Amino acid sequence: MSIASDTFSLMTALPEWMRPPRPEGWFAEDLDRLAEAPRHTELIDGALVFMMSPQRSWHGRLVTSLAVSLAEQSPSGVEVEREMTIRLDERNRPEPDLLVTTASYDPDRTWYAPETILLVVEVVSPESAHRDRTVKLRKYAEAGIGHYWRIEEEGGSPVVHAYELDGPSRAYAPTGIHRDQLRTSNPFRIELDLDALVPGRK
Repeated sequence: MSIASDTFSLMTALPEWMRPPRPEGWFAEDLDRLAEAPRHTELIDGALVFMMSPQRSWHGRLVTSLAVSLAEQSPSGVEVEREMTIRLDERNRPEPDLLVTTASYDPDRTWYAPETILLVVEVVSPESAHRDRTVKLRKYAEAGIGHYWRIEEEGGSPVVHAYELDGPSRAYAPTGIHRDQLRTSNPFRIELDLDALVPGRK
C-alpha cells in the first residue's frame, strides 16, 4: 500500500469528534463540547493537544503537594486550582498543572480568563518539555500573566525556574532558579521547602 493510501486510510479511520468543525481548526469554546476527548486536552494555535503518556508518580505528588502549600500561603481572595484550562484567546486554551487566580470559586467553571491569573505553574515531563520551555512561556507572557514557574526534575528533586512579566514588552524576564528553597514576595509572600514537596526527598 502506498504512503498516500496509508494516510488516507488513517484519516478515514479517525473518530468523527477528532475532525475540526471548520477549516480554520478548533476554537476555545469547542473544548467544552468534546465529551469524547481525553481528560487533559489542550488547544494550542487551533490544534488539539492530547497528553498521551502516563503521568509519573513524581509529577502527580509534586503537583498535589505544591497546590496544598500554595493554598495554605495564599491571601484572602486568591484561589489555587490544578489542571484547569486558561482561555488565552479564541485559538489557545492550554491546561497548566497549577494556576493561582483572583477569580472566585465557581463549581461549574471549565476555564479561567488570563486577566484573573497571578501565577501559572508547569511541571515539565518529557512529553511536554518543548511546549513548557518555549511555546507556553511565550503565550502566557503575551496574554499578560504576571508570573510563570517552570519546574524541572534534577536527580529526583524539583528545581523552579521563575519568570516575571515585563509589562511593556509582554515578555518574561527570569527572576531566579530555585533549588532546595524558594522564597519570594511575588505574586504574594511564598516560602517553599522544595525537597519536602516530593516523598522521600527530605
